[in-house]
Amino acid sequence: MSTAISVRLPELLAQELGEVAKETDRSKSYLIQKAIEAYLDDLADLQVSMDRLHDTTDAVVSLEDMRADLGL
Repeated sequence: MSTAISVRLPELLAQELGEVAKETDRSKSYLIQKAIEAYLDDLADLQVSMDRLHDTTDAVVSLEDMRADLGL
């Protein structure tokens, strides 16, 4: 099931979206959906990174140790 959502875009962005839709033979809705999915995935990755960064129990690996482990 899908839900309709209205979005207002600046004119230039709407034009670019229309051009990309034509060039890729995809609908604007499809491109917007994929962009939102990518954004939400990136946001989730950022949250995991920030949580790990602030986790004092998470071990820190030095660059030298990482290179040695990888044989570089």
